[in-house]
Amino acid sequence: MTGNTKLILIKSLHTLIWLFYYLILFYLLYAVIVNKIDMWVWICVGFVLFEGLVLAINKLKCPLTLVAEKYTAAKKDNFDIYLPNWLAKYNKIIYTLIFAISVLILIFRLLNK
Repeated sequence: MTGNTKLILIKSLHTLIWLFYYLILFYLLYAVIVNKIDMWVWICVGFVLFEGLVLAINKLKCPLTLVAEKYTAAKKDNFDIYLPNWLAKYNKIIYTLIFAISVLILIFRLLNK
């Protein structure tokens, strides 16, 4: 398998994982907005916290980014994922903002039961 093929596989896997986490984030945001606090909300929170832990352990880099770096000298923000460069660049900020808003709404909902 060539380095280019490996990079394509890494980018594809990274994009699928990104999509999975954004589905989790938007479900979480939806659920707290409509006040549907159930087991799935807590599972979503757990997944996001796990992802945060993984990033913290890897100095705020996804492990797949570290692997992808071995197969390219590209330096664009989206070298390791199939996203527009602007989205790859600001992904963590957007992700964190959505999660923070969701958690604040969740806390509000729990305090006002």
